Amino acid sequence: MKYDTIIVGAGPAGIFTALELKKRGYEGSILIIEEGAAIEQRKCPKAKTGHCVACDPCHITTGFSGAGAFSDGKLSLNYEVGGDLPDLLGAEYVQSLIDYADEIYLSFGADHRVEGVSNPEEIKEIRKRAIMAGLKLVDCPIRHLGTEKAQELYYAIEQDLLARGVEMRFKTECTDLVIKNGVCTGVKVRKKDVEEIIEGGRVIVGVGRRGADWLARVCIVHGIAHTAGTVDIGVRVEVRNEIMETINDVLYESKLIGYPNPFKDKVRTFCQNPGGFVAQENYENDLALVNGHSYKEKKSDNTNLAILVSQNFTEPFHQPITYAKKVGELTNMLGAGSILVQRFGDILDGKRTWQKELSRSNVRPTLPDAVAGDITAAMPYRAMTGIINFIKSLDEVVPGFASKETLLYSPELKFYSNKVKMDTDLTTSVQNLHCLGDSSGWTRGLMMASVMGIHMARVLTK
Repeated sequence: MKYDTIIVGAGPAGIFTALELKKRGYEGSILIIEEGAAIEQRKCPKAKTGHCVACDPCHITTGFSGAGAFSDGKLSLNYEVGGDLPDLLGAEYVQSLIDYADEIYLSFGADHRVEGVSNPEEIKEIRKRAIMAGLKLVDCPIRHLGTEKAQELYYAIEQDLLARGVEMRFKTECTDLVIKNGVCTGVKVRKKDVEEIIEGGRVIVGVGRRGADWLARVCIVHGIAHTAGTVDIGVRVEVRNEIMETINDVLYESKLIGYPNPFKDKVRTFCQNPGGFVAQENYENDLALVNGHSYKEKKSDNTNLAILVSQNFTEPFHQPITYAKKVGELTNMLGAGSILVQRFGDILDGKRTWQKELSRSNVRPTLPDAVAGDITAAMPYRAMTGIINFIKSLDEVVPGFASKETLLYSPELKFYSNKVKMDTDLTTSVQNLHCLGDSSGWTRGLMMASVMGIHMARVLTK
């Protein structure tokens, strides 16, 4: 079979490409190929079993709407947050796309409330404390979908696309691209050990963070121009809501950036979840990573957020994703395949955390099957030093954040490293091949991936 447009990956980038194509009257045939399940079939068994059963593929990281929608569903409404797409397309244009995408989300049922804009004087006070601590506060209005509400919203989008004639193949793995004489002519796919080649006039790859390593390998095999960029290595931090009360009420999500001594690597907060829950995600080769969820209705006594250290590599090294995965594998080994958790005070004291110590603490883990241990035995010294010093600085902005009982979960890794070289039409060095979203290296997060999809559709229909 042959399609006019093949989209590999049903994350926000692919979804919004198809949605915008149809909105603009595109009459060509569209096929979306997705490794995971339809959104109505995405259910993590942990809710019943009480522990991760290592689904393959993971229902949290794969399926219609991708990984982001099943974490906490936050839409960043400022072009300064979400990757490097403004460098490619221009800040003003990207902001206009964000505003346009936001209206689409609202039309499918997103909450009209915008967080982080209602208390300017209190924001000034938080910024003042951040400046005194050597940190930068990035203003970013947030529209919070909520994990359960995001599922409802993306289900509505899924049904809308189906009604418009977009074909979707779920539980179908794309194993390779078909490239002949510098032109992409289709994809190789596999479902239940049955392989086939599907031809396409254009192929759009948006496989998300989970597929970043696969895309990096494909780029090497087929000579698709790319550069090895950045990976984020860090931890998921959990504190009591009382500690984060002001930040949660005023900003909802604090986006703070620092460059702590001695290495001065970029360290930032990411994906803050007031009243949220720490969660486990599973990637290929049984790699277990930590993330966070935040529901609209269901709340915990804790707030969790990521602290990430950006690691940039230069020649001759060109395998940053592999490097980050090795860090994750080593941490998993220490936790017997599970997420590790350690108290901040124990890290400073140079000792591991024991399970009985967690049971006595004010901060009770919201990931109950995390294993108490020593994350510093696996975390690289450079990254761990940056995290410790950043937490100490953050304590000046949020008093109590660096308490002895603050919990650090590991590993939290973000794979953005393979930045595919593209022009403003998102065309790669291979004709008729385009790359979108987080796996392309140009975006980070739901909104910016959605925006890249909208731009892709406009390019195809202009």
